[in-house]
Amino acid sequence: MLVAPLLLLLFVPFPASTGNQDPPKATNGELFPWDRMRLPKTVSPIHYDLTIHPNLTTFHFTGVARIELDVHEDTNMVVLHAKQMQISSVLLLAPDGVRPLKVLEYPHFHQLALLSDSVLTKGQMYEVKLEFAANFSDSYHGFYKSSYRTRTGEVRFLASTQFEATFARGAFPCFDEPAFKAKFTIRIIREPRHIAISNMPKVKTVELLGGLLEDHFDTTVKMSTYLVAYIVSDFLSVSKMTQHGVKISVYAVPEKIDQTAYALDAAVKLLDFYDDYFDIPYPLPKQDLAAIPDFQSGAMENWGLTTYRETALLFDPDRSSASDKLAITKVIAHELAHQWFGNLVTMEWWNDLWLNEGFAKFMEYISLDITYPELHVDDFFLGKCFEAMEVDSLSSSHPVSTPVENPMEIQEMFDDVSYDKGACILNMLRDFMTPESFEIGIIKYLKQYSYQNTVNGHLWDSLTNVCGSDDLDEGRMKHKESCSKGNLASGSSKWYSDDELDVRTIMDTWTLQEGFPLVTVEVRGREIRLSQERYLKTDNASLTEGFLWQIPLTYMTSASETVHRFLLKGKTDVLYLPEEVEWVKFNVNMSGYYMVHYEGEGWNSIIRLLQNDHTVLTSNDRASLIHNVFQLVSIGKVRLDTALELSLYLSRETEIMAVTQGFGELVPLYKLMEKRDMAALENQMKGYIVDLFRGLIDQQEWADSGSVSERVLRSYLLLFACVRNYPPCVTKATQLFNEWKDSDGNMSLPVDITMAVFVVGARTPEGWDFLFEKYSHSMQMSVKSRMKIAMTVSPLKDKLKWMMEQSLHGEVMKTQDLPDVVVSISKNPIGYKLAWDFLRANWRTLIKKFDLGSNTVSYMVTGVTSQYSTREMLDEIRSFFGSLTEETGSKMRCIQQTYETIEDNIRWMETNLPLLQAWLDKRRQRMPHEDL
Repeated sequence: MLVAPLLLLLFVPFPASTGNQDPPKATNGELFPWDRMRLPKTVSPIHYDLTIHPNLTTFHFTGVARIELDVHEDTNMVVLHAKQMQISSVLLLAPDGVRPLKVLEYPHFHQLALLSDSVLTKGQMYEVKLEFAANFSDSYHGFYKSSYRTRTGEVRFLASTQFEATFARGAFPCFDEPAFKAKFTIRIIREPRHIAISNMPKVKTVELLGGLLEDHFDTTVKMSTYLVAYIVSDFLSVSKMTQHGVKISVYAVPEKIDQTAYALDAAVKLLDFYDDYFDIPYPLPKQDLAAIPDFQSGAMENWGLTTYRETALLFDPDRSSASDKLAITKVIAHELAHQWFGNLVTMEWWNDLWLNEGFAKFMEYISLDITYPELHVDDFFLGKCFEAMEVDSLSSSHPVSTPVENPMEIQEMFDDVSYDKGACILNMLRDFMTPESFEIGIIKYLKQYSYQNTVNGHLWDSLTNVCGSDDLDEGRMKHKESCSKGNLASGSSKWYSDDELDVRTIMDTWTLQEGFPLVTVEVRGREIRLSQERYLKTDNASLTEGFLWQIPLTYMTSASETVHRFLLKGKTDVLYLPEEVEWVKFNVNMSGYYMVHYEGEGWNSIIRLLQNDHTVLTSNDRASLIHNVFQLVSIGKVRLDTALELSLYLSRETEIMAVTQGFGELVPLYKLMEKRDMAALENQMKGYIVDLFRGLIDQQEWADSGSVSERVLRSYLLLFACVRNYPPCVTKATQLFNEWKDSDGNMSLPVDITMAVFVVGARTPEGWDFLFEKYSHSMQMSVKSRMKIAMTVSPLKDKLKWMMEQSLHGEVMKTQDLPDVVVSISKNPIGYKLAWDFLRANWRTLIKKFDLGSNTVSYMVTGVTSQYSTREMLDEIRSFFGSLTEETGSKMRCIQQTYETIEDNIRWMETNLPLLQAWLDKRRQRMPHEDL
């Protein structure tokens, strides 16, 4: 899944087992015969025969599930999942006849126990048949209702599924854990005005009494419950065949079907790519992509029927931006990668979710680099590692692979650590092993564990033994020599001495402990002294102790363009150079997931290099230096004025990754000040940033031209300049907005500059109202998205409050967009307190709609609070979150992350404000902006 899916047992705490507590009681008061959250392994499902009849008038559905069982141990009970469901009849179909089963319910763990008078015998095959009914879910998980408004204002309804991670149990009784894989034969009963789609192609349609139709779908391959999907709607579709004979279809509401062509072509191209790359044919006859009007996460990888937010799938070549194209292609690449990583080979349990999500995130970049080179995805990968480090630098972070039991804990795994850190450590491993050897290893892993469940160790074993693989085609085996001992990096020193390459030992240090290392480098003549410690934003030094990583170091020097490699295994080590050098740069291209601190004269030598000729280093190297030096200020390793001196070179920077990272480190400094009464210093800091990038801003055309990276950068720079009231930008944007408004929105604006134009236009009540009117009637999802964000940047307080209330209400603005609206308003200096007050006032509604522990709730909590830096605000936030119970979210990790972030902000301000003031004053005296 992309972004974060869902998960919740609302307002109930979830112990892993009742332990010493009272024995579990069923709803009828009897003792429930099972006391653990995880299901027993005495029986397992082989096949589900599932009939579902949804009613899109009453928003209610009924169904029948026949589940074929394999009995592994003699037993008289079957324990499975069902949530908020009425079970009307349960029968056992045994070899000796049919008989009813007694049913006990334990809602606390969403469990049903089916009790038999006679023993179910090991090795025998049985079937249970359950009749059930339930209401559609009114959140975004389970089998839920969605709606959309046509151009004429008519509201139409549909029903769709979202089962990851623990929501299939809300749609039909099932063994709702990823290791209980089975086959599914699905039938959907519908009205003739609708269509039904599911994981597999439709085999036939049968007419029923009362004018209803029953669609029969082919039987699926063996898969986990969370990948089952079905949709009943009035969608239209467009289709194409891949070179390998798979039918690809894109589904959308009728009035948006003309925005599906790009996604269709991308899906065809990418499925063909994965088919070849993984050397395993896509096992289903079709792949549908459906744009759902109400959808919480970005997309979901249901096997054969991937589902998406409309903004993540629909593309208008005339009105969608370069960044829209990049985002949509990445989402499709992510979900189609899951058809192998996640669907074909699935993690045993949610503690190893990163095996699914880290790989899919990583494959977005591998696949698009080859299939869509014009998108320049390499320019954006590094940002994912920086985002992961932001969370991973807190003591409340968690290991990539970490024990989880209850639905809230499982839900919390769908975060930047599982996705982005997972992708970044895989990228580091690929660089370490060489791309060819890495590819051999993952193909071996996928082939060996197809239709099975895996743990971390299975992957490491497959990658450790790549040199011994004999089951790969000749084309790949020609690279076999690249992984032979001592030859992992051609043309450079080898990674390790003469011991065996042990991927498991290395990677366990990255997946089984939280955080990441800070490598300190000290150059003394020809000697490089190395040491490692955990990078942690805290003033408690004891929390950094006991951490040790095996770090694949890369470095280059002023004396050689060769990338040198060294595996740092201990706390300290020493390297020897053939000659003395002017500078050394570690973590080349930031292919490793670690930060670097240069002791002594190290940072000064890098600053001189950047000032003299920054192009000696790659854009990624420059971005990583900007990131590292400012992050090291936070933990007192580097003085702020050193970091600011390094930032001066940015006046000559033109590459997107380095420019955006410069903004990413400098803008938060004045954002902290916006929440305090310190306008003079705040404006001085804003002025410095505008001065720094003035030359690059002035170079930007107000047109759609250049590469994807250049176009994305243009949007970014002009938006920043207009928000910061840079006069040439505001004048141009005002002129364009007025012309667009005078044409009643019919004038065609260059797509890349629309955000800047809309933001300036939304500053007046008339402009805001006009923008909202156009938003309300637009069918262009990417245009609506830009208008929505522009409206949140407005200085009009009443409009900001109204937007949040309307988004919560969900009629004119979709509730799925509420998190973006609230977080964006929280970044607005006029709106930050409004956003916090709204979050508090509507807390219970929000956690019911978006789920305890979900990435969405976490995004709102951390997004709204991350720029506070005063004790008073910390006390207010602690008071609110401290008043919550476990049922209303007190145990969520994001609350601890919030406290830590604000405490770090307070420390930063106390330590660095005087330094910042002094440096800005000194700079103003010595070099006015005209000289920049």
